[in-house]
Amino acid sequence: MEKVFISDMDQYMFGEGVHYEIYKKLGAHLSEEDGVEGVFFAVWAPHAIHVSVVGEFNDWQTDTHPMNRTEPLGIWQLFIPGAKVGQLYKFFVIGSNGQPVYKADPYANEAELRPGTASRITDITGFKWTDKKWMTERAKKDVQRMPMAIYECHIGSWMRHPKAEAEGFYNYRLFADRLIEYLKEMKYTHVELMGIAEYPYDGSWGYQVTGYYAPTSRYGTPEDFMYLVDSLHKAKIGVILDWVPAHFPRDSHGLADFDGQALYEYADPKKGEHPDWGTKIFDYEKNEVRNFLIANALFWLTEFHVDGLRVDAVASMLYLDYGKNNGQWIANKYGENKNLEAIEFFKHLNSIIRTRVPGAMTIAEESTAWPKVTARPEDNGLGFTFKWNMGWMHDFCDYMKLDPFFRKGSHYKMTFAMSYNGAENYILVLSHDEVVHLKCSMLNKMPGYEVDKFANLRVGYTFMFGHCGKKLLFMGQDFAQKREWSEERELDWFLLGEDLHLGMKNYVGQLLKIYNKYPCLYENDNNYNGFEWINADDTINSVYTFVRKSESGKDNLLFVMNFTPMERGDFRVGVPANVKYKLLLNSDDKEFGGNGKVIPKTITPEQIPWDNRQYSIHLPLAPYGAVVLKY
Repeated sequence: MEKVFISDMDQYMFGEGVHYEIYKKLGAHLSEEDGVEGVFFAVWAPHAIHVSVVGEFNDWQTDTHPMNRTEPLGIWQLFIPGAKVGQLYKFFVIGSNGQPVYKADPYANEAELRPGTASRITDITGFKWTDKKWMTERAKKDVQRMPMAIYECHIGSWMRHPKAEAEGFYNYRLFADRLIEYLKEMKYTHVELMGIAEYPYDGSWGYQVTGYYAPTSRYGTPEDFMYLVDSLHKAKIGVILDWVPAHFPRDSHGLADFDGQALYEYADPKKGEHPDWGTKIFDYEKNEVRNFLIANALFWLTEFHVDGLRVDAVASMLYLDYGKNNGQWIANKYGENKNLEAIEFFKHLNSIIRTRVPGAMTIAEESTAWPKVTARPEDNGLGFTFKWNMGWMHDFCDYMKLDPFFRKGSHYKMTFAMSYNGAENYILVLSHDEVVHLKCSMLNKMPGYEVDKFANLRVGYTFMFGHCGKKLLFMGQDFAQKREWSEERELDWFLLGEDLHLGMKNYVGQLLKIYNKYPCLYENDNNYNGFEWINADDTINSVYTFVRKSESGKDNLLFVMNFTPMERGDFRVGVPANVKYKLLLNSDDKEFGGNGKVIPKTITPEQIPWDNRQYSIHLPLAPYGAVVLKY
């Protein structure tokens, strides 16, 4: 065991905002001094008058272990002999306002199970990783040209364990075994986990964080979480975490007013508070705060082997007036609404991740037309690997909710995304946000009788998987969950006992299998080399036809999708080549819950000009029918 201490170089680098492993110094770490084992504690609290460590090792006495202040940054530190792994602790802080408060450790690696709010001494260095091959290959991959089918998942409500304690939550280890079985069966390539960094309130879903360096104790220990990631990697499944650098809650034990005044947040409430959310906004102007966040991102990517971070609420960071009315925000030095410090933060963050963790991804949840989100910082971009295509999501959902009679008037909602597809590297998302707050489940967004709803959703998913962009589905959507999602209960897995729901699961499984198998669906996602409309303008029939093209010229796919309940038995489609077309998928097959419309296994083109093509095929389409052909 080595001695841990804060050196002059540590302080200098932290003050400059470039101490990318500051989490190995601040917080609580096993240490040894003069042959005595114990724990070294350190906390940044420059405005504090007094800081002491309280915990199970001193019966929570505030005067037993006062900390020593070191300059110039105001870092308080103390070695406590005999303190041990597993013991709870907090920092007792008397702030600049003279008021005492008990604070959880901002750099703690484990927290007390809520409703407790203490930090727990732990050691995350002993886990034996077995994913060396995965990590080595990750650094070499070009994720832009790889398949990415993401399963967004909330651990606490995915499935409840009938015999487990802690309200039936699956432990990270047990969850790993059950989840991997499902992901491998369905052929997802990645899982995106909601709410892993510690948070106090279940209803926030993990988006109001108090412990940025601690996997939530709801589901086990940090080592248990490492087991989950390691197991997913052994199953060749990537792991993405939701990451929340945009804001944090006001809870008294958290970061808010940490040392008696604004420290992690902007001091002026017009910059430092979100009126709609009731949360604090990080001060991206402070080097130490930027360092806290950037080191945190690297912490998850390196110490826990996470493959990517989906950055929440990026737009709220970029715009000073986000969610605010006139008089509630302050313009930048140019009189604009852009947060210049947040822009530089993103460029710094993504540059460092690209340099220090090759192959790791950052994904922006950015809902505006901000330019160059995924362009490199050296090209004046923000540097993200991918951006959620929120525009596509809104247009898709708006169109799918329409009565089919009115879809012809909104036909171009479904084609618009391809007009800007080359602007960014996109992920098409149908996330948890689309199935909460009275927005209905995906199934219940669909118009018509029950059987129509399923057929509608099958053809909609086909459009999504054929369209350019990586894919994300929220848990339950792949078997047509009926109820809206709630964090208070598990998914309605019992629905798989019904033919239509089982048929939907089988259908999405086939879409995933096809998506992974054919490079034309993922190797050229952000340009027209991999996509071509056959007919984008069939407003009368509400039918969309396009091809996905491979670089090799082999195994191209033709998608034909009918978005009305009208059977089109004599439908004709122009084709790009005079070759045989082989049936890969028919959404109306009975195994998927359809009526069993027969599509020929092989179709030979005729020299009948159609859709501005020399050749065409006759293709009978079922109501709400989707057909995928290979050529």
